[in-house]
Amino acid sequence: MGSATCYHLAKRGIKVLGIEQYDLPHNQGSHHGKSRMIRQAYYEHPDYVPLLKRAYQLWEELEKAGQKKILHRTGALYLSHPAGSVVEGSLRSAREHRLPHRHLKPEEIHTDFPPFSVPETFEGFFEKDGGYVLPEMGVEEHAWQACSDGAKILTNTPATRWSCGNHSVEVETKEGMVEADQLIITTGAWTGKVMKDLGIDLAVTRQVQAWFEPTEDTERFNPENFPCWFIETDPPHGHYGFPILPGRKGLKVAEHKPGEVIPLSEIGRAMADPTEVELAKLQTVMNRYLPGSAHRLLNACTCYYTNSPDQHFIVGRHPLHDRVSFATGFSGHGYKFAPVMSEILADLATRGKTDHPIAFLSPKRLG
Repeated sequence: MGSATCYHLAKRGIKVLGIEQYDLPHNQGSHHGKSRMIRQAYYEHPDYVPLLKRAYQLWEELEKAGQKKILHRTGALYLSHPAGSVVEGSLRSAREHRLPHRHLKPEEIHTDFPPFSVPETFEGFFEKDGGYVLPEMGVEEHAWQACSDGAKILTNTPATRWSCGNHSVEVETKEGMVEADQLIITTGAWTGKVMKDLGIDLAVTRQVQAWFEPTEDTERFNPENFPCWFIETDPPHGHYGFPILPGRKGLKVAEHKPGEVIPLSEIGRAMADPTEVELAKLQTVMNRYLPGSAHRLLNACTCYYTNSPDQHFIVGRHPLHDRVSFATGFSGHGYKFAPVMSEILADLATRGKTDHPIAFLSPKRLG
């Protein structure tokens, strides 16, 4: 979110300084892993859909400016128990916002998506405009375009403290003190440390991502033939995955469910590597629902989720400091929104308000 926010401010001619404690991009937070799903028929809540429509537009604008392909439409397939919420929620959003979609009966799942093997009681939802974005490339391109428009971004520069006065804000770094009119905080898993006075409980969790090599016929898992997917294996939680990306060999899979909670004091330290038990569970899920897709483990890594109390984003002005705006609590489903969330943050910092419909994401809802 930080590099994208620098981009949107610089594009408006605003003098902006970005402060990043690591390199850009890096593998210490939530944006690494080579792919993030993007979709519009949002089962989490239909109020996200207008924001997603704008996010698609902004991703395409960024691609055009940099002549790089970041958003890839492969289609997105959701599969759910009858008692699950994923297909039901997706249908609600699609119908409310008149999004093209297909509601799949069990026999249609088997006929139209033969790699998948699901119980006869499952139902499906297919969104042809769903797909994935390349997060590391997105971070790089936002940062590059921001600097091209006049922004300055300091990397490997931790901020040690900040304060807000009547006439300015100050941020202290190893390079010295920075003074500005407005401060925007997009510190992800570090928000609990950076914004202790916010008074919102953010649970930072350790999440596992893995890549498996199929047994044979890898062509059927290429983006031209195979969608991004989410299977509600443990309602309301589940597993999700991607095609084999160009230039790579494996299918990526992860569980969308808050993992092991990381104490505030441990955030930023090396996370434990994925365990054999965790990887075996992912491999079992893959071979259960996509037979032959997970013959051999190729790679695995961990990342953070920063979970809000209700799993919805928290975006707005700081309740105690009128020169501070922030966005946090993306709860494992935020990266696709990076360009529109950053446009919103730029609005809040420059106008004190935004025309985007974000009332449902206000910090006020959490007390």
